Amino acid sequence: MNPSRFIAALDFKALKSFDWRSLQKFANPRVADDLNRFLEKLPQNAGKTVLVAAGIAWAAAGAIGLYTTVQIQKMTDLQAKLEEAEAIKPLVPVITETAVKAEDVRSFVDKAKKIYTGLEISGRDNTVQVTAKSTGAFGQFREAIGHVLNGGTGWRVSIESLCIGRECKPNPLSASFKINKVSVDKPT
Repeated sequence: MNPSRFIAALDFKALKSFDWRSLQKFANPRVADDLNRFLEKLPQNAGKTVLVAAGIAWAAAGAIGLYTTVQIQKMTDLQAKLEEAEAIKPLVPVITETAVKAEDVRSFVDKAKKIYTGLEISGRDNTVQVTAKSTGAFGQFREAIGHVLNGGTGWRVSIESLCIGRECKPNPLSASFKINKVSVDKPT
């Protein structure tokens, strides 16, 4: 704003009509004496009960103010510690495990049956089972297990059951595998 316009905008007539002498009474040295006399006569005029109640109210307000100040300080310190802890917390990727599609398992089982003809290989949902009727097929059985463990891209194969030997009934060589896919997502 232009200073000359500001000065022109002031209404000097209103300033001239203001009674400046009314402010002089507040600058008078007797004002402090008047206040002192008022405070000395307050117990007589207001009554002691009112003064005690006012004192209690002021003390309660002061206590609440002090308590609030202390609590705000504690919360500020706690918030600073929390922000510091959040700042040094490492970002951990989210790992999710989902079942492999049934058609992927079926496709794998069909290929494996053609390769390992001496074994019985079956698959259902996300489970693959490899069995043999005799221990003589152990070489093929071992290779089929390796093939299942390295079967597909991103597969995470866990062994559900594995039994090798004459004591395994009904088949001396049997293994069951559960197949899942693992995906790693960005941290939240």
